[in-house]
Amino acid sequence: MTNAVEVRNVSKLFKLHHERNQSLKSAIMRGRISRYEEFTAVNDVTFDVKAGSTFGLIGSNGSGKSTLLKCLARIYSPNKGSITYNGRMAALLEVGSGFHHELSGKENIYLNGSILGMSKKEIDSKYDEIVDFSGVEQFIDQPIKNYSSGMYVRLGFSVAISVEPDILVADEVLAVGDEAFQRKCLDKFKDFKMSGRTVILVSHSMESIKDMCDQAAWLEKGNLQVVGESKDVVSQYLKSLG
Repeated sequence: MTNAVEVRNVSKLFKLHHERNQSLKSAIMRGRISRYEEFTAVNDVTFDVKAGSTFGLIGSNGSGKSTLLKCLARIYSPNKGSITYNGRMAALLEVGSGFHHELSGKENIYLNGSILGMSKKEIDSKYDEIVDFSGVEQFIDQPIKNYSSGMYVRLGFSVAISVEPDILVADEVLAVGDEAFQRKCLDKFKDFKMSGRTVILVSHSMESIKDMCDQAAWLEKGNLQVVGESKDVVSQYLKSLG
């Protein structure tokens, strides 16, 4: 089986400023540049994601999994190492991040769809499917500033999932909406897998990781602890929690 994604010795560092200079004048008055220390969020991580598989990233808060996911989504550039993709990649990280609150749900479908790389023809062909999946058809012509948080999230997810990439990178999308909508999301990911697409996701739901993922990687304090079969990785992670 070929690899959809190859992560090689990836590290991501951030500068933690202790006294940031707000201007050139403040730097001159202090007689020095602002002091900082480097924080390694992801440290020398290597693994492969097989094409057509579902791969999970797990770990405690602050473990580096979301930072690594943003490197995979090309939001962050690694300071060291490389990430290679074999296929078209799309990211589903901040649901509805491209929405305009003064526009209607319908207008936002076209706006957000174009931001995600879809042509108008593609959006036209998938419009009814997007609206049906979201369950907000009764309010689709209303400004989304009047939507509940659940409606907003459901519409955002429905637009994003309608993009059909070879590789989908997703962060905590299994937590969106109510229980019924979450089941629809799980079924959608299963459809992705059955169609031969690759999914990489972060989730705090260990049951979802075990049920959905073929393999998983456990990170702690930026370091890769273990990568392997999802059930084995989840078991080791849960044991570490005591």
